[in-house]
Amino acid sequence: MALPSAKPFNRFEAPLEVGLHQDGRRLTPQRRKVLELFERIGAGMHLSAEDVHHQLLEARSRVSLATIYRTLRLLVQMGFLHELELSEGGHRFELSSDDHPDHHHLVCVRCGRTEEFESEQVLQAGRIAAERIGFHLIESTLNVRALCPTCQSQ
Repeated sequence: MALPSAKPFNRFEAPLEVGLHQDGRRLTPQRRKVLELFERIGAGMHLSAEDVHHQLLEARSRVSLATIYRTLRLLVQMGFLHELELSEGGHRFELSSDDHPDHHHLVCVRCGRTEEFESEQVLQAGRIAAERIGFHLIESTLNVRALCPTCQSQ
């Protein structure tokens, strides 16, 4: 008698597992833990690989930093995470969301705090620039480098 299949833990597990199997890969416990972390914190939260590593260690999950880097790149390639590339060379990751795909970021250059904002004017400028040059706009993001209130007061 076959055991009933486990119900996916979140909206990403089944598509992730199918996508991995198509590429000849498995949904490893480490990959599952990284995705569970992003699902738990929700859209709009931005974590570095080191943040992910730290949070998983706090949760008593043993995942190497190298595995986290590989997993984050894979989840970005598969469309489950969005990568925010900071001008200082750092990277932050957030859960992909259909709720607000064209959003922008205020990034503190000192502490890395990242806040999202939406702007119709930025989107319109992107559309106009794309059309003028003959491009088809897919998404529009703007990263604004600034100092957060806490860092300003220091």
